[in-house]
Amino acid sequence: MEQSQSSSFTLGQRVHSSTDPRRVGTVKYLGNVEGYSGTWVGVDWDNETDGKHDGSINGVRYFQARSPNSASFVRPHNLSPGISLLQALKLRYQSHSTKQDEDEMYVLSASNKRVSVQLLGKDKIEDKLSRFEELKSASISYLGVSSPGDPDEIRSAVPNLKDLDLTGNLISDWKDVGVICEQLPHLLALNLSNNLMTQNITGLPLLKGIHVLVLNNMGINWSQVENLEHSLPVIEELHLMGNNISTIEPTSSSTVQGFDSLRLLNLEDNCLAEWNEILKLSQLKSLEQLYLNKNKLTCIFYPDKSKIQELLSNHDSCEESYSPFQNLQCLLLGSNKISNLASIDSLNSFPKLIDIRLSDNPVADPARGGFPRFVLIARLAKVEMLNGSEVSARERKESEIRYVRLVMSKLLDNVEEIKRLHPRYHSEICGPIHG
Repeated sequence: MEQSQSSSFTLGQRVHSSTDPRRVGTVKYLGNVEGYSGTWVGVDWDNETDGKHDGSINGVRYFQARSPNSASFVRPHNLSPGISLLQALKLRYQSHSTKQDEDEMYVLSASNKRVSVQLLGKDKIEDKLSRFEELKSASISYLGVSSPGDPDEIRSAVPNLKDLDLTGNLISDWKDVGVICEQLPHLLALNLSNNLMTQNITGLPLLKGIHVLVLNNMGINWSQVENLEHSLPVIEELHLMGNNISTIEPTSSSTVQGFDSLRLLNLEDNCLAEWNEILKLSQLKSLEQLYLNKNKLTCIFYPDKSKIQELLSNHDSCEESYSPFQNLQCLLLGSNKISNLASIDSLNSFPKLIDIRLSDNPVADPARGGFPRFVLIARLAKVEMLNGSEVSARERKESEIRYVRLVMSKLLDNVEEIKRLHPRYHSEICGPIHG
């Protein structure tokens, strides 16, 4: 029996624990384990603490796991190969709450006794959600979805679906993603986070309706992102959080090309340490929001003429018409390692930048030798939103007055030193305040 069960699994297949669909892993071994009877499946779990070893047991190595405690051997009947998309939709939206679920709906009284509560309108809500033809947004995260199922059934079941969240499932083939999108003609937003996809992105059709794509925590690299670009002609938001991306590697030139409609790029919680990597994104002409929180950046600079020439060296764009980050309005840089004021001053060179996050950087933390908010506001001429808070006209005026007093108290009449350390002081602040 176990032999036939194990034969239903294949190496590289994505599976989850039969008792916990959030415990997801990859099949790395099928067969016998020395000293133990029967057939076993060796699984490398996504969560590095879900296993017991690294793929070896009693001195015998069966496979190499990603970490010392991410692997375990499991009986085939304790694993699930997953379900189809349509099965997951029915499970999530057409199953009714049980008597046990309703018994567990209670609050505690003043005397610490359970008082049952009833959800008003529950039947109406369940009835509406169960009518698939009216469903416009669906979340079937962590339900073990491993395949699209019958494509024609998807189209007829949820014809009006616009937003689909598939976070934490077992989908691994980009072709399956293509099938799902082709069968959902009104789909605008797709979340594939926490699905471990194959490296090979071939056979993916044109996803001409997808405007928002979320690919967080998938181990995807920039080369794969570039391959995806050809299938995403109208993409406006691309989320790539937690993918350990450390380099931006354009395939055909020194800067990233294409993505003509991309307005928001989220690269938070990655491993980007060099600003030169970020400059490779500077020719994305529609880019308005760039999220770089929780990386390893130490400095920022706006490219001068020689750097622009270098960036344009491999393509035909006209330098005179090229303005780096020409439409960027929002730049989130929180929780990096920026410590110098020159980086802050360089933000004034971005043509349209008005929303900036610098929190949890040394330069913005007085406790670590950084500067208070009023200094940052005074040095940032165009900022309207700083660290998530609006900079009002009153706050700007008060900040600049405090800043002038600070400069004067420290440098007095040393004009050259003031110009060197405080570039905005004479040119923009001192005139309006004292003129």
